[in-house]
Amino acid sequence: MEVMFGPSGNRHWSDSISGRVVAETLVPGVTINEVARRHDLRPNHLSSWRRLAKNGKLVVPDLAGAEFAPVVLAPEAAPVAVPSERAVEIIYGAITICLDAGTQPDRVVEIAHALSTTP
Repeated sequence: MEVMFGPSGNRHWSDSISGRVVAETLVPGVTINEVARRHDLRPNHLSSWRRLAKNGKLVVPDLAGAEFAPVVLAPEAAPVAVPSERAVEIIYGAITICLDAGTQPDRVVEIAHALSTTP
């Protein structure tokens, strides 16, 4: 393993080594604390590497026994119009039309337009 020491004594781990260490945490039954002790790291430092890997910013190599969560891509559902809880009333002179709260806005406009063009 190649770990670089900076002028302040801080260690710098290459991305490939960081990725391999993160892969070790993905083996069932292995804890972050255990892997951190093995590599003389703080658990929160290792957790930050795991977050980078989760966000696609750190490559994690395949490691025997490591388990990854399956990726499931589902089509986006079409947005559903949420009806208001109040019914729609169109009042035109002596005429009152009550519509269900789920009536689509374009239908309300059609009815209002039809009323306004009626003699």
